[in-house]
Amino acid sequence: MLKRFSTLFGFITALLFFPAQLFAAGGGADLPDLMVLVADTRKVGGWEAWWGNLYNEGHLAFALATVVIIPVVGLVLGLLADLVMSRIGIDLKSRALAEH
Repeated sequence: MLKRFSTLFGFITALLFFPAQLFAAGGGADLPDLMVLVADTRKVGGWEAWWGNLYNEGHLAFALATVVIIPVVGLVLGLLADLVMSRIGIDLKSRALAEH
């Protein structure tokens, strides 16, 4: 059992320490020259075009916008769900626990 664990651990370590061997585009050194990551924004409009252009122009700005937008959308959806549940009679603010 220890030998299998050791072999598995060695394999996982090799995968983590040698990722350049796993690139499908031909290697780690030439990867930026061979692969271009862009979003096709020719047939979209409005906020979808803005989102795609933001991704194409700068990945850092896209990542920061994503980090800000996701919690804000979660907050809005949570407040909306709370409003809907209070309208239909589900009161989550003063519920009695069924645990003993």
